[in-house]
Amino acid sequence: MKKLVPDPPLSLPGQFRTPEHDIDTQRIRLALAASNAETSILSNLQDTVPTSVGHQSMFSVRPGINAEEALVHVSLLLDCAVQVSDEITERASGVERGLIWSMIHSVEMARAVVDSLLDANRPAENIQQS
Repeated sequence: MKKLVPDPPLSLPGQFRTPEHDIDTQRIRLALAASNAETSILSNLQDTVPTSVGHQSMFSVRPGINAEEALVHVSLLLDCAVQVSDEITERASGVERGLIWSMIHSVEMARAVVDSLLDANRPAENIQQS
């Protein structure tokens, strides 16, 4: 019998699994499993290394940024994405509105994960002031 629907691709276009990514993910999982409540997870992460956004890009990640500062910046960028998306959604209609809301939901979830990591690694008195 001929199959009417082809198998989905193993990965999405533009996404590639690399052994380095898998090794880093495993290292993070092991660090999380081995960490105790008195040790900050963020202190186990290394500072950033210089990375360009793309081979033709004029922007790059500055080396030496600690993990907490990088995550704070990511949280701010995700908040900006939500704000812009909210404005666009008001002008959209039909399918576009649904797609934008889906994107907003994904960005909000990503920001919640980042904020949760940051909050879990701050002293209790600092969290209540935020």
